This record gives sequence, C-alpha cells and structure tokens, in this order.
Amino acid sequence: MPKKEKKKIQEETLVRINKFIANSGLCSRRQADEYIKNGYITVNDKLVKEVGTKISLKDKIKYKGRLLKGEKNVYIIMNKPRNTVTTVSDPEGRRTIIDLLHNKVSERVYPVGRLDRNTTGVILLTNDGELTSKLTHPRNQIPKVYYVTIDKPLTKNDLITIGEGIELDDGFVQVDKINYCNLDNKTEIGVEIHSGKNRIIRRIFEKMGYEVIRLDRTYFASLTKKNLKRGYWRNLTDKEVGFLKMLKKIKK
Repeated sequence: MPKKEKKKIQEETLVRINKFIANSGLCSRRQADEYIKNGYITVNDKLVKEVGTKISLKDKIKYKGRLLKGEKNVYIIMNKPRNTVTTVSDPEGRRTIIDLLHNKVSERVYPVGRLDRNTTGVILLTNDGELTSKLTHPRNQIPKVYYVTIDKPLTKNDLITIGEGIELDDGFVQVDKINYCNLDNKTEIGVEIHSGKNRIIRRIFEKMGYEVIRLDRTYFASLTKKNLKRGYWRNLTDKEVGFLKMLKKIKK
C-alpha cells in the first residue's frame, strides 16, 4: 500500500479526544475540554492537556484513572410508569427505570432529566453526553408538555395567573401554555413548560392551593409516547435522533 494512502487511512481512524469522551457518556464535549485542561485525562497513562488532541480507538483513555469506553451511542424512549424512580440505581431498593430495560441494553445509559417517582410518561435515556447537555441546559428552553389531574376544578382566574407566570421559593417560573383539556371537567389541565426545576408542575399547583392527583408527561423535546404502552420502551429511529440534535431554542 502506498505511504500516502496508508497515512490517509490512519488519519481517518483518529478521533478528537473530546468526542471520544462525550461518546463514553461521561459528559458533553465542552465539559470534556475542561477536564482535559484541568489535567484529569490521560492517554495511555500520559497526561494530555491539548484540547485538540486526536486519538486512536486502540488508545486507553482514562478520567481520573478510570478507563473510558467509547461505546456506540444509544437512544431510548420510555413511557415511565408510576412507582419507579428516575435513577440508574436506588439505595432504598426501589424499582428504577434501568430495571425496566431488563438487561436488554448492554451500553450504560442514563436518564435525560428526571421525573419524580409517581410521575408517568415520556423520558429519554442515552449515553450521548453531548445531547444530554443540550437537552437539559436551561438556555435551550426545551419544551415539555404535561397532562395534569388536580383535586378540584381550576378556576379561570387561577388558570390565567399560572399562565402569566408564578413566583416560587426558588424563583420565577414562566409557563409557556396552559389550558383545560376538557371544559366539562376542569380538573384536567394541559401545561407546556420549558423549566427543568425539580417537581415544578406539582409545586406550581400547590402554590395555588391545588393537589396534583396524577401527572403524565406526554411530550419532551420532539418525542411523544405514541404507541408505547406504560412501562415499555424502544430505540429511537435515526430520524428521531436527528430531530433531537437539530432542536433549537423555542420561539416566543
């Protein structure tokens, strides 16, 4: 084989180290650059501080001494059931969303954001650290839609108040859209929001004097739970993954 052709093949098999780290599921590419600058990354046990370093997939990449594996990216959508925690493991022994995969996914995947234990609906799991960072960063304002059932009818005045935004203990929360799902039953409410604060929907209604009886997320980013039974999951299609990666900040 000519030397030029051999060199070209070798160059094509090299990847930027921050991409490898992100693909391992450790973090986003941007965070990987910070880890490199701070001296947390080694290649074949040698410290690397050049952000643009390229590596071979045969090289051994470590973060603080822990070997990283460049796994293929996996993207899973799940229709989360009640009584399930959104964590990889639980010290109290409760059922987790990882348990629902039934060991059918060999790659290490993590939930993108959280739903509390008794909130149901759409959740994404992946080992793509860069996409996770994009979908969870507040500046990207990723939309989420919830179907909320409360303990008593929501008054028109309270609906308007929530729609204008509400002040909670940890700051002001902007609600993008809110409306009755059924005018004959004003305990069923649809809410679109981009805030990722903890228990945000429940806290909004609690602030207004209502108790949330059931909470179901029907939409996250560009994903819905259509044709996906409660407690079941599937891999995203290439088209769905493409939509997620193209998402931009929502327009007001």
